[in-house]
Amino acid sequence: MTSIRIFTSALLLLFSPSAKSQLKGVWLTNVCSAVLDSRANIIEAVELCREVGINHIFVVTWNRAATTYPSKVAASLTGVEIEPRFAGRDPLKELIEESHKRGIKVHAWFEFGFSCSYMQEDGGVIIREKPHWAAMDIDGKLVSKNNFQWLNPFHPQVQEFMIDLIREVVINYNIDGIQGDDRLPALPSIGGYDPYTVELYKKEHNNTLPPTNYRDSGWVNWRAGKLTEFLGRLYREVKEIKPNTVVSMAPSIHPWAKEEYLQDWPQWLHKGYCDIIIPQVYRHTLEAYKNTLDRQLEYLGPGDRERFYPGVLIQVEDSVIPNAAMLEEIIKYNRANGLKGETLFFYEGLKHFKELLIRYKNL
Repeated sequence: MTSIRIFTSALLLLFSPSAKSQLKGVWLTNVCSAVLDSRANIIEAVELCREVGINHIFVVTWNRAATTYPSKVAASLTGVEIEPRFAGRDPLKELIEESHKRGIKVHAWFEFGFSCSYMQEDGGVIIREKPHWAAMDIDGKLVSKNNFQWLNPFHPQVQEFMIDLIREVVINYNIDGIQGDDRLPALPSIGGYDPYTVELYKKEHNNTLPPTNYRDSGWVNWRAGKLTEFLGRLYREVKEIKPNTVVSMAPSIHPWAKEEYLQDWPQWLHKGYCDIIIPQVYRHTLEAYKNTLDRQLEYLGPGDRERFYPGVLIQVEDSVIPNAAMLEEIIKYNRANGLKGETLFFYEGLKHFKELLIRYKNL
């Protein structure tokens, strides 16, 4: 009888809401937040995360051609070792130390990915140093969409730079995971018309030029496939260094992500190129959230639901998006669909939902 009780207790623990398979995440930015500005701020933030049940922090490490840690890889390209406001410190190291003391895992979030600049028509320092790295549209202009300018993710030198940047973090830090998002791996689908990519396409298509219609399904599939191949290489590189490092991706929703940014994340899951997928199910009403989540779940294969944790929007700049009642219903809906957690964008919003999140920290 004792052995039966022990076995039953073990099963209850395994399948209880507090099981280790839960992922309660939050994105920590260097924009609209002062958390990374001092160790004291970091301690305060990590304490709040612990209190409300956050067990995974996705911290920005690459933003606007600069890092939030001292980077020899970045410095070799831009001449800047770390974002100037963090000079003389290592916010990433400090965050990892303080988070691990409290049992919270830290993932290096390479937010800007293949985007080289924001609101800089010339593409900023990277394009000035490496003009042949520029992604180009059908008119031969630097790809710019929603004020973000882009590198060519198909160029081997660009790919090597990004992998070197990520390898640097995996090798030098006690990091629990790395993450790409809607810019890694990605490219606005208006891109792909630079000389390198055109020649690569011609080589694989009997010397035929790429379609002038950037939405052509074959052209979209070819470019999305190349980004998927890159992710496969990145995944293997990370695992070769530290096999236990989690590789997560936070793309936009499907199929919009593929049509607009060449991100075919159902294929990423199918091919085993990421351990966790966190699509940005960012919606301003509960009905829209439910409808969008339902559609995303349709793209999952057998067993994928355990790797799926929706991204939930709780704040944009200084604006809080949902009210507490809506966020509560979102959490309930996620659990009703067998999802074991979510990741909230972004940290500053936690302060507005502290009581709610404490109440649901084990749900």
